[in-house]
Amino acid sequence: MPISWLDTVVRHTRMVGDFPYPHWASMFLNNPIRRFIGRPGTVIDGLLLGGDERVLEIGPGPGYYSTEIATRVPHGHLHLFDLQPQMLDKARRAVDAAGCRNVEFHSGDAGAGLPFPEDTFDVAFLAAVLGEVPDKEICIRGLARVLRPGGLLVFVEAFPDPDRQSAQTLRELVEPHGFVLQGWEGTTWRDVVRFRLWPPL
Repeated sequence: MPISWLDTVVRHTRMVGDFPYPHWASMFLNNPIRRFIGRPGTVIDGLLLGGDERVLEIGPGPGYYSTEIATRVPHGHLHLFDLQPQMLDKARRAVDAAGCRNVEFHSGDAGAGLPFPEDTFDVAFLAAVLGEVPDKEICIRGLARVLRPGGLLVFVEAFPDPDRQSAQTLRELVEPHGFVLQGWEGTTWRDVVRFRLWPPL
């Protein structure tokens, strides 16, 4: 039994499966009420960004976390990678409105490989997206390739996403590819799970 009207809406607009949240329903992802309750800035604060990192965000949707990341790396760079060009257009409008000019946009399927050179990024960030990737193994292998040694891989998994991945599932997926659990903050509503690519520099 759904516990809220939002749960009902989400389950009607986004059923379980290896396909993305529809871009036409993005209003439910990046609205003031969700931002007030979810406080995306507190999640990004936890990344402890120094300001000059190169960050890859996969599946940014309409930019719910993207503006928070971009403003914290004023001397770095944020790359947004999404299957849906329409979502990238929405994220572009969000970061432009925030005055961020350090963002690049890439369209593609994370389950088919990542089009970036080896050792490109300091941080990779995925929020409620891995469950939508058909080939998770290829996605994780790609992340291990494009992250620098010692790079940070962060997953955010939240209620009421029907594809929510547990911390244990994430460990089973990523640890065989050279990642070591760095930290896990879990509540009923949200898990933030951090891994470090071994060996560090």
